[in-house]
Amino acid sequence: MRIILIGPPGAGKGTQAGRIVDSYRLAHLSTGDILRVAVEAKSDFGLLAEKYMLSGQFVPDNVIIDIISERLVSPDCQNGFLLDGFPRNLPQVSALDEMLQSNGTPLDVVIELRVPDQELYRRLSVRGRADDKNDVIRNRLSDYAKQTEPLLKHYDKQSLLKTIDGQGDVITIFERIKKTLDKFI
Repeated sequence: MRIILIGPPGAGKGTQAGRIVDSYRLAHLSTGDILRVAVEAKSDFGLLAEKYMLSGQFVPDNVIIDIISERLVSPDCQNGFLLDGFPRNLPQVSALDEMLQSNGTPLDVVIELRVPDQELYRRLSVRGRADDKNDVIRNRLSDYAKQTEPLLKHYDKQSLLKTIDGQGDVITIFERIKKTLDKFI
C-alpha cells in the first residue's frame, strides 16, 4: 500500500503515521523526522533546514524532493510506504507523480487529517518545540493553507483523497483511518 498522510501542523500525523506503519508494515517516510534529525546532528543540511524551520517556513522543494527520491527506491519501500509531510505543494506533487510513474508504483490513497485551527493552536502551543511559538504557528498554518490546499483538490480530482476527522482520542482517530485503509487491502 502506498499512502500519503497529510494535514496541518498539529493534526497528529506523526502519532497516526506510527500506528499506520506498524499495522500495515509500511516504510515511514517523514520529512519532519528527517529534518529534525539533521538539525540535531548539526549537519550542513540540518543547519540550512533549521534556518527555515525556526522562522516557520518550509525547507525548499528541491532539497526535500531529492531526499524523497532517494528513499522511494530503498528496499524498505518496495512493499509499500507512508509519506508523512510530503508533498506539501503542487510542484512537489508533480515531482512525486513523476517519481511514482517512473517506478511503476502509483498511490493507493491520500489521507487528510482535518482539525479546526483553534484545536491546532491548542495542540501546538503545548508541544514545547522551538518551532511551536505563536507567531511561528500562525506562519506555519498560513503557509499550509496557501500551499497545501491546492494539492488536496488535485488528489480529490483523482479520487485518491479521503478526509478523516482528526479530533478525538488517538485510538478513535486511528479506527477512522483503519476503516478507510482496510478497503485497499
